[in-house]
Amino acid sequence: MNRIVIMGGTSGIGLHLAEAYASMGWMVGVAGRKEAPMKNLKEMFPDQVEWQKIDITKNDAPQKLLELIRKLGGMDIYLHTAGIGYENDQLDVEKDIATAETNVVGYTRMVDTAYRFFRKMSEKGIEGHIAVISSVAGTKGIGKLASYSASKKYQSTYLEALEQLAHTEGVDIAFTDIRPGWVRTPLLENDRVYPMTMEEEKVVPLIIKAIKRRSRIAVVDWRWAVAVAFWRLIPGFLWIRIPLTISREATPEQTEIDSELATD
Repeated sequence: MNRIVIMGGTSGIGLHLAEAYASMGWMVGVAGRKEAPMKNLKEMFPDQVEWQKIDITKNDAPQKLLELIRKLGGMDIYLHTAGIGYENDQLDVEKDIATAETNVVGYTRMVDTAYRFFRKMSEKGIEGHIAVISSVAGTKGIGKLASYSASKKYQSTYLEALEQLAHTEGVDIAFTDIRPGWVRTPLLENDRVYPMTMEEEKVVPLIIKAIKRRSRIAVVDWRWAVAVAFWRLIPGFLWIRIPLTISREATPEQTEIDSELATD
């Protein structure tokens, strides 16, 4: 039976993914800071769901992840959705530091743990898969989202580096970098209009499809793929002169910004 661990699966897209995989008959390990959603999932799927309270900014997070993997009886896919983000044109240092601690330090802590687990499994001929929900915001530095867009660029670059390391070491691990645009989640205000907003019901199947295909990079959806391709063509000296405006209440790709670390 297939086994997936979803880090940050207690709200928003992460929670919907956990429900979807359990509905498909997968064994699902759910991790996050909010216990109530995880307990509810366990009640809904008592034979398929295991959960563990984990704060990825804490040093004990790797050990707790391994405990969850043992509860689940193994892990075939590690899916990282946890993260935070702020619109921070005032450069509030605490917000920027919190973003870096979660999206960079916490992310590294957990993805490294998953890599080391799959490295050991590879020695036994068992293939692993690390999937990460990063963001289209990592394409270019966005002024009001400086730490957030930088952290998402870090995530994508780090995943690429790990893939190179896996090839060098001969470790059998697949990597998938999922980069969504705006997703309608609880943090997006209902009375606001966001560009090319997607609904969770549309995004979840696209993410599952990308993971199933083991796509190296998957921009969700096609409209954002076109936008990102255009962004890449803009020279740096022009990009910094573009007056980008973003809602005060949210940042691109709320798939993880509405995660447990942002809302607890």
